[in-house]
Amino acid sequence: MDDLESLYRKVEGVVLIEIKLSSILQLFNSFDPAPFHEKELDTDAEHYIVDTVTDFPAKTKFRMIIYLPPELINTDRAKNIIPAIHNHFQYKMLVADRKFWAHFRHGRSSMIIGLSVLAVDLITRQILFRDYPDNFGALLLADALLIFGWTSMWDR
Repeated sequence: MDDLESLYRKVEGVVLIEIKLSSILQLFNSFDPAPFHEKELDTDAEHYIVDTVTDFPAKTKFRMIIYLPPELINTDRAKNIIPAIHNHFQYKMLVADRKFWAHFRHGRSSMIIGLSVLAVDLITRQILFRDYPDNFGALLLADALLIFGWTSMWDR
């Protein structure tokens, strides 16, 4: 089988994302109560668009073509398709950005806690080695502190 890129039409080096609709509402999630220009895309439509874009290198240019029945082409809803798609993906980008920063904050606090516990454990371990060099119980506790210190670095 040829590569995935060969499955898509290209015009002047621009990859076409083509969607054929019998109704404009096919493109949108029917359970979304938002006004039409702010509606969420249908999951299948979103996956098709995202999967198409991810099949190509990052700098690839795309053009989306939506085929509609002739009686729908000049309607207000048809004119709002492009802004609705932009709004949908802009919202998705904002949600992904918010999740990224939440994960980043969680990771940063986890790292600070883990490094602090590790530092305390390593300092305590050194004190045990210095003060009780031949005591088996102290050496066992020192090794347990080392293991605990490193496992404290794991994400919960």
